[in-house]
Amino acid sequence: MKHRYIVVEGPIGCGKTSLAHKIAHHLDASLLLEDTASNPFLRQFYQDMRRHALPTQLFFLFQRVEQIGSLRQPELFGAKPTVSDFTLAKDPLFARLTLNDAEYQLYSRIYDHVKPQVPVPDLVIYLQASIDTLIGRVNKRGLAMESGISEDYLRRISDAYSRYFYDYDESPLLIVNSDRLNFVDVPEHFDLLVERMNAIRGGREFFNRA
Repeated sequence: MKHRYIVVEGPIGCGKTSLAHKIAHHLDASLLLEDTASNPFLRQFYQDMRRHALPTQLFFLFQRVEQIGSLRQPELFGAKPTVSDFTLAKDPLFARLTLNDAEYQLYSRIYDHVKPQVPVPDLVIYLQASIDTLIGRVNKRGLAMESGISEDYLRRISDAYSRYFYDYDESPLLIVNSDRLNFVDVPEHFDLLVERMNAIRGGREFFNRA
């Protein structure tokens, strides 16, 4: 496999974790998942975003740096490829949405200091989905801590991802419209995705199913 470090990214509810599991199983790869449950501030954040935004964001930043930074260790980033459901690049997207200007300036100084510690993915799969699809998937999984997520917040997150990946050039990028694709339950859809992953050489490509 030419891609040693593959990341699946996208807004809340796009299906990135399920797809990361599927790809990792297919490639017999190591799986690196975002550990949202261990963030002690997250539940309070969804109840009062303004009050708890800074500690929530800083906890995630240091957690993600530690997780991704571990890939630089040869014994952890060895024979098997690694598939992850997050990048460090997602962190400032959420920070810009939730922090005030003074907090964001502090956050940005810390982010710029720690960013060089993490490796760049060999391939990023960016999952897009409509707001209705995102809302439906969030409601379907029924996580208590996500019950306070509003449609407006999901829309702002989705827009932030779109703006970020519009100019993204750090890695080969496969942009996938996932509204009509079910990679977990429809083998044909997953097989088509694997074909596109294997064929991509650089730059950006688009994968959509009418």
